[in-house]
Amino acid sequence: MVTATDQLVALHEWLGVVDGSLTTLATIHYNLFLGSLLRLDPRRTIDLLPFTRLRQYGTALITELGYGNNAAELETTATYRTETDTFVLHTPSLGAQKFMPNTGPAGGPKSGLVAARLIVRDQDCGVFLFLVPLRDGQGPLPGIRMRPLSEIPGSAVDHAITSFDQVGLPRTALLAGDHADLTTEGAFHSTFGSRRRRFLRSIQRVTTGKLCLSAAALAGARACLTISVRYAHRRHTFAPASRTGVPVFDYRCHQTRLLGATARAYAATFLLRETTRRCAGPDSTETAEAEVLVAAAKGWITWQSRDIVVESRERCGAQGLLSANRIVDLLTPIESTITAEGDNLVIWTKAGADMLIGRGYSPPPPPAARTGPLTDCALLLDLLVRHELYCHQYARSRLSCPGAGPMERWNHAVNPALDLVDAYATRRAAQAFLAAADRVIDDATRRPLKRLFQLFALQRLAPHAGLLLADGHLTAEAVRDLAPAVDRVSAALAPDALALVEAFAIPDAILQAPIATDGYEAAYDDPEGPWQPAPLG
Repeated sequence: MVTATDQLVALHEWLGVVDGSLTTLATIHYNLFLGSLLRLDPRRTIDLLPFTRLRQYGTALITELGYGNNAAELETTATYRTETDTFVLHTPSLGAQKFMPNTGPAGGPKSGLVAARLIVRDQDCGVFLFLVPLRDGQGPLPGIRMRPLSEIPGSAVDHAITSFDQVGLPRTALLAGDHADLTTEGAFHSTFGSRRRRFLRSIQRVTTGKLCLSAAALAGARACLTISVRYAHRRHTFAPASRTGVPVFDYRCHQTRLLGATARAYAATFLLRETTRRCAGPDSTETAEAEVLVAAAKGWITWQSRDIVVESRERCGAQGLLSANRIVDLLTPIESTITAEGDNLVIWTKAGADMLIGRGYSPPPPPAARTGPLTDCALLLDLLVRHELYCHQYARSRLSCPGAGPMERWNHAVNPALDLVDAYATRRAAQAFLAAADRVIDDATRRPLKRLFQLFALQRLAPHAGLLLADGHLTAEAVRDLAPAVDRVSAALAPDALALVEAFAIPDAILQAPIATDGYEAAYDDPEGPWQPAPLG
């Protein structure tokens, strides 16, 4: 069954190829704004038609200048006045200004979901979202200040810094969902005793946003791979004992890099599909397991996407620097996804901490002893599991630091914990990859997919070969054979390279890169060049 989350993720996969600014606007409006309204207004008291028909644009104002990933501590206040049954929204300090919401003039009238600390009878009830009209056709509404931030290269989004000066709001502005209630007499009730849990419940759509941004980044990476692999088959260079030259893709050094990037793109795609499937239910993203999986997948997929685009750009040489060929322009939006909906390093740090205490994570069972060639897919997956188990054991051992304070103990373990998150995401991607390949019935399709899995696993295992050797999971002979095995698998995969990127199914009308087409040199033809035939007569 296709869920709303599936549809939203698919939308971002298409947008990620088309335009980075449009992707940003869509994820804010459809996921953060409308998604939160649908979730936090269960009685449907808010008229959504202006937003669904795009007569008004919706944005989200959560992050503050002084509070980013620790947004549960933000300072903006919404104070309830029992005598008028209204709220007063206020920015009390420099650090409480809302940082980077797209509240500028582009797009016309706007409303926003503002994260503010609910104050009732001098009691701090925690952070909730409030629906706030921000600007009409003439500009910002009274009491609201918006100042543009410096532009982000390659982005057309009107980011600003926004503050509120005693802005009055009606009772209906509070979006308490089904987990809190405020009576007209000023009595506050919540099903959650923890103010942090109330806040996390209010911003639950951020988790879905991680999937959306991962999808957009990965779509851009797949587009860049399609362009670079096509170009590598069209661009000719010298070759030993050849008078006509060969496509640059014929060189093994080109093959291992582009095919390795293709393998990572496939692995990331299967990880995204698996994560989306597990987190598609209305409440499934609120489980500890989902939080860890989504955080690990978001960081892994967006970082892999950036690396894939950089590799693709380099393999296209100077052509890859031209905006006309799309690659360099797809990089900036991917950089944005690495920061948005939680900076990757920060969300991995939290995921690592959760994994070390067993919150949302259980290490996989140790695989049975297995021997075989390095092309044995089951063996390769077992080795990835072995590496994850090592990372878990080592990171936990680093927590033991006698006499150290909490911060020092965590600093002792944090980098090993990040290695654990990476190993976990890699293993989950590999499992999803291999399972997808095993589901393919047609042998002609399954064979290159299995080889692509082998290449992915070999290249991911290579940096950890020494540890695997030390623990007896790889022989010295196998370690020596890792690099030759990468070459052998790449050589076997080379004839399928074009088919593998064509399977991304990106239409040329959307790709729109001259070097991805036959006869790309025609895009640079000069009708008055000296090579043109002389005019008749």
